[in-house]
Amino acid sequence: MTKKGYWVAMVDIADQEGYKEYIALNKAAFDKYGATFVVRAGTSQVMEGPDANRLAVIEFKDYETALACYNSPEYQKAIKVREKYSKAHLAVVEGI
Repeated sequence: MTKKGYWVAMVDIADQEGYKEYIALNKAAFDKYGATFVVRAGTSQVMEGPDANRLAVIEFKDYETALACYNSPEYQKAIKVREKYSKAHLAVVEGI
């Protein structure tokens, strides 16, 4: 059985209004690669490490698909926009 792939992201958003542009752009990549949000925003508290006001866990059918989505032209375009409005810590992880 293939293990799922995940993005685990902590994002500190400086400009909530501008960040909406990134959300609109990332949809193309997420739709193309079948991303499913397990966690998106919601109430949270960072207990250790850098501060973040938005947390997300995004599931993909497998690790390779998670990597392909991140490296896709669609998502790379979205990153350029995201970087204007936020700082992110993001890992691509294989599930158990």
